[in-house]
Amino acid sequence: MLNSLSGQLSAKGEYEEAIEVYDRGLVGRMKVLGEDHKDTNGTLNNLGVVHKNLKNYEKALEYYERALEGKERLLGKSHPDVLSTVVNIAIAYASAKDFGKAEVLFQRALEGYEAQLGKDHDTTTNCMKNFSLCLKDGGNFERLASLKNTYTWLNDAL
Repeated sequence: MLNSLSGQLSAKGEYEEAIEVYDRGLVGRMKVLGEDHKDTNGTLNNLGVVHKNLKNYEKALEYYERALEGKERLLGKSHPDVLSTVVNIAIAYASAKDFGKAEVLFQRALEGYEAQLGKDHDTTTNCMKNFSLCLKDGGNFERLASLKNTYTWLNDAL
């Protein structure tokens, strides 16, 4: 219930209110479900998203890292749900202009998605698009050109 309400608040751009509701929900989930439950990790991830939207990158990364640690304990390092949090962390680093860290994480996510879902899966291609934008914004045109040679559809996507 609280997670749904906070999601609605976040979608409307009412981020401060969303954080308050997510925080209340997180306390309850930690008590009832524990730190490693998927719903607890989902709330941590959602708090990361809201803080990223507020450009509170340091706080966003704290929540994302906690969610990632829990998801990795539950699902392993290559599960698509784990990789989605890796992408969120990469996006936060790219948004904070730390392109080096973002690139490493995008590479990890891309390799994982390709292995788990295949190169043509929507999730994989979305990761590749975000990775490409990170490379472009970070000025890593050599690596971007290499990816465009491997994934020719990127020429049309960027």
